[in-house]
Amino acid sequence: MRSLTLFSKNEYLERITKVKKKMEEKGLDVLFISDPANINYLTGYDGWSFYVPQMVILFLEEDEPYWFGRAQDVNGARATSWLSPCRLLSYDDEYVHSRIKHPMEVLASWMKRYKTKVKRAGVEMEAYYFSPRALQRLERKCSWLRFNDAHLLVNEVRMIKSNTEIMYMKKAGNIAELAMEAGYNAVQEGARVCDVAAAISQAQISGTAEFGGDYPAIVPLLPAGALTYAPHISWTDEALKSGDPVIIELAGCYGRYHAPLARTVSANKPNDIMTRLAEAVTEGIETVLDQIKPGLSCEEIEQLWQETIARRGYCKDSRIGYSIGVNYPPDWGEHTASLRPGDKTILEPNMAFHLIPGIWLEDVGVEISESFVVTEDGCELLCRFPR
Repeated sequence: MRSLTLFSKNEYLERITKVKKKMEEKGLDVLFISDPANINYLTGYDGWSFYVPQMVILFLEEDEPYWFGRAQDVNGARATSWLSPCRLLSYDDEYVHSRIKHPMEVLASWMKRYKTKVKRAGVEMEAYYFSPRALQRLERKCSWLRFNDAHLLVNEVRMIKSNTEIMYMKKAGNIAELAMEAGYNAVQEGARVCDVAAAISQAQISGTAEFGGDYPAIVPLLPAGALTYAPHISWTDEALKSGDPVIIELAGCYGRYHAPLARTVSANKPNDIMTRLAEAVTEGIETVLDQIKPGLSCEEIEQLWQETIARRGYCKDSRIGYSIGVNYPPDWGEHTASLRPGDKTILEPNMAFHLIPGIWLEDVGVEISESFVVTEDGCELLCRFPR
């Protein structure tokens, strides 16, 4: 059985050191972290508790951060994080979904009692689970603090993976292969799309004989039949007809680390339009993967793709990929680098991306994707499944 804390304390401390360096650059004394992935990244905390306010508070002048959450979840923090018990702060249940009280008032009272010397605070303005009301209550009750947007500060540190993180992503890739195989085998004439989703989900959680899987940040996406032109559709209970295409987009997940994978499958023989579109997407993927190496920019990779598919008469007006790693619902992307025009992020070894250059036309679409890690002289795929 694996340890609930997946990394050594030293690795967590190294991450904190890197985050503090960015805090110093921004002139921040304290950082309020509410993104569940960033909380996990710095402390190991792992619980389905992000539907109520929770935070990690990192002070520039202190070695160990504080976890702040619902009192009911303190034991979860004890079980999954490396933090000392005295660093676990909480609020009572009367604050949960209250129309009158807010958990940030409890945190602000603690700040007022112990931390009035800090002056400049960073908050994650774009984090999914940091609400306008949370910021309002913090600002109102911590009047001596000057709040600044620190969105993506931790995310940027996360982009360069440790060898242990990459090992977990490779395990996630193994799970993704099994999940895709389960989905592929379930796509049969007469099968319901919801049953395809069920087969995928079972494989995602069951994992391999050596290790189980975690719940991924996104449910299996399964546009089928006439719906393949619409990305991000989940599933229906419609039965597949002969020749119906099914886009399968999923991820394996291990230790909250993701390896996404997409394929387009047909119940019996696909039509000529789908075949030509799939050939263009596949050629573009192979061209890009052959050229990836450290030193290239994200926009240069996207340009390679566009040049390749243009020779077949196609174009794509959305990004073709993004950085990936540790995450929670509703997204497995890191929200930092994107493979698209204008993104000048330079690829470095141990960065990880989901290359998903799907093409969606007026009435049909094809998705084929690969997750990869940048190596010293190229890239390494996280999954091995026929395109």
